[in-house]
Amino acid sequence: MPGGSRPAAGPVDDRRLAGLIQPVVAAAGMDLESVRITVAGRRRLLRVVVDSDQGVSLDDAALVSREVSAALDAANVMGDVPYTLEVSSPGVDRPLTEPRHWRRAAGRLVRVKAGAEGTVQGRVLTADADAVTLDVSGASRRFGYGDLGPGAVQVEFGRLPDAELAELSGGELSGAELPYEVDLGAGGDGY
Repeated sequence: MPGGSRPAAGPVDDRRLAGLIQPVVAAAGMDLESVRITVAGRRRLLRVVVDSDQGVSLDDAALVSREVSAALDAANVMGDVPYTLEVSSPGVDRPLTEPRHWRRAAGRLVRVKAGAEGTVQGRVLTADADAVTLDVSGASRRFGYGDLGPGAVQVEFGRLPDAELAELSGGELSGAELPYEVDLGAGGDGY
């Protein structure tokens, strides 16, 4: 363009954008958690957050990034303005609002407002389509999603081993092993 100027970043139809990205993410076996577009100078920054029951590895994020980029370029949904695509997994600070979020938090310590009971802190034992079961001070308690506000995962420096969690949940871990290991520290001997 003359004088080195570039076209201004015009609006992008968010629904069309999410509608284009969602099937690509689903084909990779993941869930689309959010799509956010911001203007950064003369470029757009498109942030896509994906998740799955197995988590999101760097290879997974790279694969989704390539596929989403190809779909966006083919549909020209971003227009002529350059953009940067960032694909990532949700952070630990993502609120637990959907049954799949709670299911993926199995074994994690969470805080949540539970209706008239106020704030409850407990470890997620199981989560199904209707409710989540928490270990609250050694007692198994089931809460329907309609009674819960957004849950917040609590950061812990040590975690329960799978065997202890299995014992708390009655021997079953919702059909899958938990996606974590106990960290024994730098020396490997617990110190």
